[in-house]
Amino acid sequence: MKTNAINAEPNKARAGRPARLTLADWMPKIVMAPTVIVTLVCMYGYMIWTAVLSMTNSRMLPSYDFVGLSQYERLFNNDRWIVALTNLGIFGGLFILICLVLGVILAIFLDQKIRSEGAIRTIYLYPMAISFIVTGTAWKWLLNPTNGFEKLMIDMGFTDFTFDWLVNPDKVVYCLVIAAVWQASGFVMALFLAGLRGVDGDLIKAAQLDGANTFTTYRRIILPSLKPVFFSAMVILSHIAIKSFDLVAALTNGGPGYSSDLPANFMYAHTFTRSQIGLGSASAMVMLGCVLAILVPYLYSELRGERNE
Repeated sequence: MKTNAINAEPNKARAGRPARLTLADWMPKIVMAPTVIVTLVCMYGYMIWTAVLSMTNSRMLPSYDFVGLSQYERLFNNDRWIVALTNLGIFGGLFILICLVLGVILAIFLDQKIRSEGAIRTIYLYPMAISFIVTGTAWKWLLNPTNGFEKLMIDMGFTDFTFDWLVNPDKVVYCLVIAAVWQASGFVMALFLAGLRGVDGDLIKAAQLDGANTFTTYRRIILPSLKPVFFSAMVILSHIAIKSFDLVAALTNGGPGYSSDLPANFMYAHTFTRSQIGLGSASAMVMLGCVLAILVPYLYSELRGERNE
């Protein structure tokens, strides 16, 4: 009994002391620390710094002479910014709509268990594997009136054929839509194809037993069950549209004039080439607000869905 009492006292003492963390316990924290620090400094730190600069009169170099919201007032009185926002509305709206429609159609086509599905899927997905710089350069050659699609049609005998959208200020933004849809529609197809393959087969069989044809089955049962895929695809495409810079730089360089500018190109031009850091920072914060307006509802719906489950 005495021996047990003596052994119990050290055990109580150990229980009262906090456990020492070993190297194995610290290793995950050590490994993650550089990533966390870089993310906090280079992402969120620069977001805060940009917000601060957007309320200053910074020009070639940062200045901390605060001027309130005057840079935002200048921004929305700038004709080039209004053109960029208008182009974003046209480009983003058509880009998202056409990609969704094409993605759904291509996914349904591949969902029919056709031959050589793997090869066709690879062909559809290939454009997503290349950068927007390459896409813009390739479509710049194809849409060039001098040696592109227009010249090909004229050489084939259609002498009255014209396709000068690339040099037409009123239609150049649609060239951006064509190139962007070509690159992103295959990715959207892959999203919807994965969603289609995950639909419960019993629901489809039940609809077929009830006499529903293929069109009705997709319209009434399959596609409504893919609402999360629609929402995810819209968020991704919206994010691509808002931050599009390299496609414009390679395809049109913002021209003719600045008729094909998007907000990202406006921000870059005024921040780095026109020595108007304050105005460029204000445009960057407006772009950030657009992204947050899309991401916040998406994250809210995802978190709400997890709580309900």
